[in-house]
Amino acid sequence: MNDGVRGVDGGVRQGQRAGKPSIDPFRADFDMAQAGPVSRSVRLNGFATCLRLEVVYWRILERIALANHCSVSAVLSYLDREVHLRHGGVRNFSGLVRVICVAWLQEAPDAD
Repeated sequence: MNDGVRGVDGGVRQGQRAGKPSIDPFRADFDMAQAGPVSRSVRLNGFATCLRLEVVYWRILERIALANHCSVSAVLSYLDREVHLRHGGVRNFSGLVRVICVAWLQEAPDAD
């Protein structure tokens, strides 16, 4: 019998049982529509492309754009340009955008 829970790495962690966590990540008013993907046509440094992100990430991008007094397209163009200049590009731009959104929220002065 296995008393552990599989971790992200696939390994079994002993002493942890699957079940309800002590802090429930779902708020009572959680809106599942936030998890729905939305595709938008955007221009990244003059090139037209389509970016598919969950609604919640588009909302975070809007907050980032508002904080920087620019458009969402300007934020995305900046990310695209900087990842090419600093790191030679990225294979998964959508994934990078998601990580940037979470990192920005972690540092945002108005975390509410």
